[in-house]
Formats: sequence, structure tokens, C-alpha cells
Amino acid sequence: MTTTAQLFVKCLENEGVEYIFGIPGEENIDIMDALLDSSIKFVTTHHEQGAAFMADVYGRLTGRAGVCMSTLGPGATNLITGVADANMDRAPIVAIAGQGATTRLHKESHQILDLVNLFAPITKYSTQIREAEIVPEIVRKAFKVAQTEKPGGAFIDFPENIAEMKFSGKPIEVQKAYTSDTPDAKIEQAAKIISAAKYPVILAGNGVVRQGAADALVTFAEVLRIPVANTFMAKGVIPFSNELSLGTIGLKARDLPWFAFDKADVVICVGYDMVEYHPDMWNPNGNKTIVHIDALPAEVDAHYIVAMGALGDITSTLRGIALKAKPQKSAPFKAVRKAIFDDRSGYASDDGFPVKPQKIVWDLREVLSPEDIAISDVGAHKMWMARMYRAERPNTCIISNGFAAMGIAVPGAIAAKLAYPERKVVAVTGDAGFMMNSQEIETALRMKTPFVVLIWNDAEYGLITWHQLRHFGRPSNVSFKNPDFVKYAESFGAKGYRVERTQDLVPTLEKALADDTVVIIDCPVDYSENMKLTQRLKEL
Repeated sequence: MTTTAQLFVKCLENEGVEYIFGIPGEENIDIMDALLDSSIKFVTTHHEQGAAFMADVYGRLTGRAGVCMSTLGPGATNLITGVADANMDRAPIVAIAGQGATTRLHKESHQILDLVNLFAPITKYSTQIREAEIVPEIVRKAFKVAQTEKPGGAFIDFPENIAEMKFSGKPIEVQKAYTSDTPDAKIEQAAKIISAAKYPVILAGNGVVRQGAADALVTFAEVLRIPVANTFMAKGVIPFSNELSLGTIGLKARDLPWFAFDKADVVICVGYDMVEYHPDMWNPNGNKTIVHIDALPAEVDAHYIVAMGALGDITSTLRGIALKAKPQKSAPFKAVRKAIFDDRSGYASDDGFPVKPQKIVWDLREVLSPEDIAISDVGAHKMWMARMYRAERPNTCIISNGFAAMGIAVPGAIAAKLAYPERKVVAVTGDAGFMMNSQEIETALRMKTPFVVLIWNDAEYGLITWHQLRHFGRPSNVSFKNPDFVKYAESFGAKGYRVERTQDLVPTLEKALADDTVVIIDCPVDYSENMKLTQRLKEL
């Protein structure tokens, strides 16, 4: 007869789990022991936040729930930021925490917290295993809920005395939910609105990536000759090289793609998540005709009053509308496209030092292939990556833009390399974000997941400086001192390089990518460009 913990692990295997990211603890020892006889690889991390970020990015890249695990109390609370990030970024994740015995949950007791209620606001499903016989149902439901559109988080609290119980059971058969097709009447209605539009534009969101509908979106845009702007988390759904691409929209300032939305009469929102970019930014007067194409109904918002909603599988919906709608005689907003294209290439030959953000992004794009993956942390560099990085494929520029949590890049790069070992991976991070989870460099080396960490070094919280200068004209308490990042890398057994001249950035990146180990590049950045961009956007 097996233990409940052994049954639990078999249920995880049944769900196709390959990795669990986490830290062993006293209250999860039964699971840890059961994993020794499992095909599942446990990735021991240095901090539970790093484990949660790994599961977060793994889920986002694969569409299968990433799994992280901790012990009770402080171990579980350390998972919260990563789980919240996954939930708000619509990445499937299942978090597991050991718990004290049920015989002490009713009273004040060492390290005991009500974890189910703690995780409830940041997950789609949060529960506790109270009986051995319900393990198969709980595990199956956790994965089903986490992976069903819109995906997000599930949390399982596993008391230690339940885990060690003897029990015979078996996993429940995995049955995947599917998204139905949009009714024909809605296809006709959408086609009629789009056919009558004079200046239509498409706003593509992360839902296009999640549903694997990028190819259908490109075909839809090309057949109907309608340009496409994407959100931060939908970079690559249309190749930037495609003449219908208007690049990325999402800055709070009035950026170049905004001019297309300002003139547009019809905005076709495809897989758009409002959590990324609020509609009052592109529909301030609430006068746009909005066509909502997604798996689920639109969020309620005064600036997002939908003329019609086509709910169902995005790919089939786009194909259906493309067959019935009247194409534009020529694509509108060609001048906007040209301005965006010229803006992206404007710093290709810049040799100023410290390196300008635009130049860093340009050079990074030049050394990576279309399928390689850049994982952006959160900070000023994120704004430049979102705006300037010319993504050609979905899920090749990963940006957290729902919860937008700092510290995700290094753990995320480990997950990316485990999910796609054949691709080059670069963690693009500020110095502050890097130091939040830099301890996971050892994890990367131990797991033999080679990638490059490109640190934009400015020795301050650059994005906050940017905001403070915009609002008050002076910074407040944003500076700090960094370690010697080259020596820091070498202390782990990784390699470290420092960029001394702008001309050295490309060869340094190429060498680092060829080193086949973890490499940290210290690149000084000229963030005086932040306020210059703010001024330029004001003058547009």
C-alpha cells in the first residue's frame, strides 16, 4: 500500500509534470521522498520566489502548468510574488505547500498560517487536502483550472499527517477542456462592422499567444489589409518585419502607435487582456467601435464598451471573419509604420558610452536568431525592450506586464532553457532586479542551463528615477552600490564580462552566447535617454 504522498506524486506524473521547482522542508518530506522514485525532476532553488518565477515562465512558454513547492509558513509566503505574477500574467501554475498536521490547525501553532485563504486572492483555485481519498480529484482540478482559459494559478495545501497516511488510489484520467467555435451570426456581425470601417486597427494581446493563433492573426491582417499593434506580452504575434506591424503599444505616454489608434474608427481587439494596457489610454473619449475577439467575454470598463463580441476559438474566429469581411483597398497608417520602423533603427550605429538603451536593444536583436528567447526583468530596461525589441515570433520576448514583478529574469531564464534547451536564452535585467534573485545563478550552473545575463548597470532604480523626474524634477532615494559583477559571476563558477566600449557589446554578446555556460555581462547604460524619450513623445 502506498502513502498519500506517493499517490500525490503519481497524480503529478499523470498530469505530465516534468519539473518541480522548490525547496525541501520538514512538512513536505513525504513528497520529497516519493519524488526519489519518480520521473519528475526536482529543481532545488535558493529561494521560493525564484522557484515560483521558474514555474511561472515555464507555464507561460509551454502552456502546461509549471509546478513549484515549498514548506509551510515562511516558505509558502515566499511563493506569493511569483504565483501572483503568473496568475495576473495568465500563466498556468500549480503551487504546493507542505502544512502542519491537521491536529494543530485549529489553534495558535508554530509556523501555521491559513494558507488557503492567503493564496485565494492570487489564484483561480486554492484548497487543502483533508482526506487521502480526495488527492486525485484535487490534483486533477488544480491542473484543469490552472490551464483552462484564461489560465492562472492553483494552490494546494498538503498537511503532513495526511501526506504520510497509507492509501491505495489512482490518478484521474486527464481530459482537456476545449474552446468552442464562435457562432456564425457573430462572425457575420463582426465582418459587417469591419467591412464598413474606414480606419481599422488591430490590438493583439497575450490571448493570441496562449491560443496559438499568431499565424491566423497574420493571415487575417494580410487578407483584410489591417495593421496590427501588440501589447507587451504579445510581442511577436506578428513579425516586426511585416509591413502591417505597428510594433508594441503600452507606454503610458503617447507613443508612435498611438497615432493609429487616435485616428482609428474601429479597433479589433484580439486576445486582449485589459490588465496589460488600460483602454482609457487608446480610447480616452470612449468613442471607438470595438470588436472583441477572445475566448471569454470582455471585462467591464467605461472605456471598453463592445460593439460586438466574438467569443470562441481565436483561430477559427479570425478565419471565419476573414472569409466574409471586405478588405481595405490599402492598409491604413503607412506613415505611422514608417515612423516606427525608422525609430527602431535610429541608433544602430550609435557609439556613445555608456551605451544608450536603444543601442543595447538593437545589438541584442542582431545577435539573436528569431527563435531565441529574451526574458526581460522589470525596470526601465523593460520599457525599452517592450518598445524597441523587434520580435519575429511569439514567446521570444517574455515580459511580465500584468503583475510586473522585479526579479523574474534570472529564474525565468532557467525555466526557458529547460523548456527549450536548443534555443539561446538571454536574461535582460537591471542591476536592481538582478540582485533580487541572483542567487539562482548557482541553480543554473547546477542544472547545466547555459544562458547569458545582460545587466543594464546604472546603480539605481532607474524606472523610479524616471517617474520621479517626470513628476517632481528630482530623484529621491533611488541610488545604491553594486558588487563587481564580473567577480560576482566568477565566485559562482560562471563567466563574467564587462563592456568598456559600445563597439564591444556585439562581440561580447556573441562570445557569451558561444561559451555554453552561464555568463554575466555588466553593461553600463545611459539612462539620460529616458527623459529625452519623454520629451520627444510630448513633442510628437
